[in-house]
This record gives sequence, C-alpha cells and structure tokens, in this order.
Amino acid sequence: MAANSKRIEMIQAKIVAALDPVEFEIIDDSARHAGHAGASTGLGHFKVKIASLSFAGKSSIQCHRLVYQALGQMMETDIHALNIQVKNIKVTGAD
Repeated sequence: MAANSKRIEMIQAKIVAALDPVEFEIIDDSARHAGHAGASTGLGHFKVKIASLSFAGKSSIQCHRLVYQALGQMMETDIHALNIQVKNIKVTGAD
C-alpha cells in the first residue's frame, strides 16, 4: 500500500516534530479492517505506540489530545482510525 507508506512517513514526521518521542512505533492495521465500512473511504487504520516527555504529568486523555493535535488535518484526510497507546515517562529531578 504505497498510500499508507506515505501516510506513515507523514504521521512519523508530525509526531516526532511535535512530541519528540523517546519511544515510537507506528503499525498499519488497514489490512485487518478490509471490508469494514470505514475502510471503503481508502483512509488508513493505524496503531501508534508512543512515549514522550511531553506527556509528563498529563492524563491519558491529555496525551491523546496532544497526538491528535500533532496530526492535525491528517485525522480528517488520511486517517480513519487511530489506536493510541501512550506510555508515560517518569521525570526525575537531577541529583
């Protein structure tokens, strides 16, 4: 799926620029949703696993909002479904 390869590159670029993740993985789940009503639009189904210092002290909902904000218009033009798995990183003070 050439279209999804391009989408994955765009997702990665936007998330890296906005959230500077320390752990990051994108999984294309589009093939698993073939025949699903949403798949008929041609938009992708993706899973994002991410850990970022930007998430420190934030709830899961706040972290998800940061991911959606980073992706911006792609949520309407390129992504039909996004499964976000957030990992909070504990920030410790300097000794």
